[in-house]
Amino acid sequence: DTLLVERWVDRPRHIEIQVLADAHGNVVHLGERECSLQRRHQKIIEEAPSVLLDEATRAAMGAAAVEAARSCGYVGAGTVEFIVPGADPSAYYFMEMNTRLQVEHPVTELITGLDLVEWQLRVAAGEHLPFTQDDVTLTGHAVEARICAETVSMKEGARGFLPSGGTVLMLREPSGDGVRTDSGLSEGTEVGSLYDPMLSKVIAYGPDRATALRKLRAALAETVILGVPTNTGFLRRLLAHPAVVAGELDTGLVEREAESLVDGEVPAEVYRAAALARVSTAAKDTGSWVDPFSVPNGWRLGGEAAWTVHHLRVPGHDPVSVRTRFTADGSVEVDSGEPPAGPHRYHRAGTWLGRDGDAWDVRDHDPVEAALTGAAHTGADALTAPMPGTVTVVKVAPGDRVTAGQSLLVVEAMKMEHVISAPHAGTVTELDVTPGTTVAMDQVLAVVTPAEEDAA
Repeated sequence: DTLLVERWVDRPRHIEIQVLADAHGNVVHLGERECSLQRRHQKIIEEAPSVLLDEATRAAMGAAAVEAARSCGYVGAGTVEFIVPGADPSAYYFMEMNTRLQVEHPVTELITGLDLVEWQLRVAAGEHLPFTQDDVTLTGHAVEARICAETVSMKEGARGFLPSGGTVLMLREPSGDGVRTDSGLSEGTEVGSLYDPMLSKVIAYGPDRATALRKLRAALAETVILGVPTNTGFLRRLLAHPAVVAGELDTGLVEREAESLVDGEVPAEVYRAAALARVSTAAKDTGSWVDPFSVPNGWRLGGEAAWTVHHLRVPGHDPVSVRTRFTADGSVEVDSGEPPAGPHRYHRAGTWLGRDGDAWDVRDHDPVEAALTGAAHTGADALTAPMPGTVTVVKVAPGDRVTAGQSLLVVEAMKMEHVISAPHAGTVTELDVTPGTTVAMDQVLAVVTPAEEDAA
């Protein structure tokens, strides 16, 4: 008997108003934050103020947010969120109120000069707000990027955007003029699967938006987090996207442009650098005599040095081979390609490398071991954990026949559930987990052997 009709908002923008209220009836707003750059409805970049709003719209939205807080007797710091049509900012719509301090509060602090954490505590202690709405001024521009423990890849068959984990092996966080880092990281930190994947926030401030964006891109390029995959490089490229630079934002922009913002292939120089790092480590002078045949520099009696072959693989990518050898002048030659005929040595190690916010986990790849185990535990038949987490649901048992795309298991990590589906019709011939099993990334969960007709 009732029909509800809502207006369709094409390419909406997410704009929120920061409010602050004391227990004595005083309520002010501290301007707005633009939070339209989102992925899976989760904010990843926030800025203040918004380039969309003019002074009249800003004042009207601010007044509406203040009235919402006052009407319910709200006390403390809070955020009133609105959906705003990009083509008609004056037609804004109330969405919700977050009755707490939000992740993105630093951008408001930087343009107002107010410490929101301090004022939240002072208001809770019963103090009056000593300033009025007329005393609040917005100066300059601030932008924040959320760094998350996340595997980022759009390569076919890879993990896409999924929570990651690991141990922080090296950490360098940016600082300097106009740059602020709010972080919960230190070297040695274990990033597990029980909590939200956000690790830190990098915030940049400047006299104008262009300066703030430039500073934030530079700060992300300086950020080094090795040992845990993160979205740092992705965020840096997003901030350089022409639509972002122009301020032409909406809540669907990141999803539409994600593929163009992800480096699909590992740069060749990453593999070469990993090989050189191995050579450098192995060739260090120990201060005592070393058997020259045991040092992986390819030394040979009465002949030129042999190539040392490094078989390397970055998770989600095909293995590659890189070869190195020392030359007569002590330098090192490095080349990619198949191992040459003749004598060569194999060297094995693992290396994390970072550049401009991106990081790569360059692992050993043993072609012999892969050949021996590949049939049983790799390829299209094996279902592996896409992220470290906990198996919460198991819907099949060994011997069950399944159809292509059928949901078999659910893995949960960092407030996200990931459904593991059958890659093809067949029979579950191996099941290595039960509900509650903690699994590592790439761990084999089950094997589905194709049905005879599919195999044929």
